[in-house]
Amino acid sequence: MPVARLPRLSDRASGVLLHPTSLPGRENGGDLGRAAHGFVDFLGAAGQSWWQMLPIGPTGYGNSPYSALSAFAGSPGLVSTDRLLDDGLLSPGDRDEPRDVQLQAAFAAFRNGGGDPDHDAFAAGARGWLDDFALYDAIKRAHGGVQWTRWPAGLRDRDAGALAEARAQLADGVAFARFVQWRFDRDWRLLRSYAHDRGIGLIGDIPIFMAHDSADVWRDRELYTLGHAGEATYVAGVPPDYFSSTGQRWGNPLYRWARMRKTGYAWWIERFRATLAAFDVVRLDHFIGFCRYWMIRGREPTAVRGHWRPGPGAGLFTALRAALGGELPLIAEDLGVVTPAVRALRDDFGLPGIKIFQFAFGTDPNADDFLPHNYARNAVVYTGTHDNDTVAGWFNDPGSGTRSAGQTETERQNVLRYLGHEHPTHADARDIHWQMIRAVLASVANVAILPAQDLLGLGSEARMNSPGTAEGNWAFRLAPGALSDAIAHRLRDLCETYGRVKATT
Repeated sequence: MPVARLPRLSDRASGVLLHPTSLPGRENGGDLGRAAHGFVDFLGAAGQSWWQMLPIGPTGYGNSPYSALSAFAGSPGLVSTDRLLDDGLLSPGDRDEPRDVQLQAAFAAFRNGGGDPDHDAFAAGARGWLDDFALYDAIKRAHGGVQWTRWPAGLRDRDAGALAEARAQLADGVAFARFVQWRFDRDWRLLRSYAHDRGIGLIGDIPIFMAHDSADVWRDRELYTLGHAGEATYVAGVPPDYFSSTGQRWGNPLYRWARMRKTGYAWWIERFRATLAAFDVVRLDHFIGFCRYWMIRGREPTAVRGHWRPGPGAGLFTALRAALGGELPLIAEDLGVVTPAVRALRDDFGLPGIKIFQFAFGTDPNADDFLPHNYARNAVVYTGTHDNDTVAGWFNDPGSGTRSAGQTETERQNVLRYLGHEHPTHADARDIHWQMIRAVLASVANVAILPAQDLLGLGSEARMNSPGTAEGNWAFRLAPGALSDAIAHRLRDLCETYGRVKATT
């Protein structure tokens, strides 16, 4: 097979946004096995250069990838069932068992088989984060999955004696957690190598804040705004805006940036180093928060009563660039109130910003920035993201949430006129998803990313996430065979037309 050069953010290219859990697979979603490799094949056939994913850490409450139990660990749900079967760690009868039952059975078989030197090498190389995460996971399981702030005080506060006792009593649980992380790492290395052999780069995602219930916050309490019992004294969110009259209270504890600065941002450097060892490019969620963030007292029920505080700014990114070497392969998710300071921080480090085509046709004060004829080349453009409705759902919305029926009709008329329909009719809306895909692919932005749902023209039922809601999110699944050869050919033809097909050497 000819070797294709891996893409860069400066290349004119395109890709697809699809979280691995959305791949066809078991009842609880896809994993890193055969379906993931098959999706790489689809991307290659479609002339794509990028596969963008959401965060891949172990999820906690609400199953949100943006509320992971660790900044470094991988999700047990993504461990390949097929590969456990192929390696003899599961029997065919285990295929339909719940994931945790599968993993426990595979762990028992692994131990009975005498282990694997690759496991030992992984555990040694990942010791900087793995030992604490494995202990956290074992303690959490032993206490019914409750948040660490509700553990016995000795464990909650990391008393040396209590931790030593827990390591001894929960040795099997700690070993199980290490095993699961090894299997995830093994599957990930195979998938990334498969993608790289085909010239396809992987785009990951770093949430700016950590979940309160995470191994990182439990281990390094002094770096977060926590009280004596581990409770969050100040939490993250965003103030009231066009989308919400009460803002968004996310509930994540805030960083004590002054303390992080004194360490040379050591935790952040390790976090980026680990993420960039897995991905070729990383999207920085809520980039605005690195410039300034909304600080809310922990006891406040909404985000209304808060105040702005300065973020780490250039100091953090200067430290990252010095530690990691060279330019930073990052995408700034600069949505929201983009102040001159935010633009300066983004541009001083050469980071592409994000443009969402759906945002160009409503009453958003920044709507003009999202029109394709206003894009800069150093940008990543989307028809929509995981936080937006699908194109078809957005276009056919009868009026709900933040938009009235009149507003949605105005937006429909605006987008159709922009797409070249002088006097729009119902017939002009056929294939609206492909019309909008064509517009972003034709733009001058270096990178265009298309949600898989938009390639299929799926409606609101396929939406990945509705911000501010606690249920019904992160559950989208592709039907087997949905991304057909016909779709691959159509997408490739558009990408060839607009100069976005990757070059091979």
